[in-house]
Amino acid sequence: MKRVALITGGTGGIGFATARELGLDDYHIVLNGIFPDQGVECVKKLTEEGISAEYVNFDCTDEAQVNQQIAAIGLKHGKIDALINAAGGLFGRSSFEDMSTEFYRSVMALNLDTVFFVTRASIPYLKKSDDASVINFTSIAGYNAGGPGAGVYGTAKGAVMVLTRALAKDLAKFSIRVNAVSPGTIDTPFHQETKTKNPQLFESWKNLILMKRFGEASEVASVIAFLVSKKASFITGETIQVNGGQDFL
Repeated sequence: MKRVALITGGTGGIGFATARELGLDDYHIVLNGIFPDQGVECVKKLTEEGISAEYVNFDCTDEAQVNQQIAAIGLKHGKIDALINAAGGLFGRSSFEDMSTEFYRSVMALNLDTVFFVTRASIPYLKKSDDASVINFTSIAGYNAGGPGAGVYGTAKGAVMVLTRALAKDLAKFSIRVNAVSPGTIDTPFHQETKTKNPQLFESWKNLILMKRFGEASEVASVIAFLVSKKASFITGETIQVNGGQDFL
């Protein structure tokens, strides 16, 4: 029986690169997203490479949808071996003085609530795996509090690091490992608006990276593949930075 990997936010960027990486490691991939057409296209791309994959459409910020859909996934497959909480995003930028409560709650919901809702719902099915692993996504913003207007995003991502350690403590008795990756500036659609509107600014960000280049989604995906493998069987509660030394400068 194939191992089962559920990847939230799995239809683009690092999430999709992770789907491909784990699929090539012979996982059955359950992709989650909120755009059905994009999901269908992603499954098509994966199956063309011989990867077993399916798409499940639900909003990870909606507790009821999460509970319903995770239960359906668990019932269908009997277990979840790897949960990759890749859903998240900047949502927008705002200073704290001008920030509306709605904006604050939306950013926290997208980046923190999603991890809690999805992980909580998945625990009964992770417990049925003989080698379960959870991977959360934090960010370099969780360390440096983010760039201009991204302070609440950084706050949410910092909370994800603490939640990762708390979950690792809580789930160790079930032999479920919980770790996080913390990407720096990775060349994905996450930065598309800046690349389009201010390409000079985007290129200047390389000067903030020790290795003087942007990361690729596949470089984060390969770290995730290691963390969910038996090669990382004694690693839990850790956050692995994947940023080319960006946090040094």
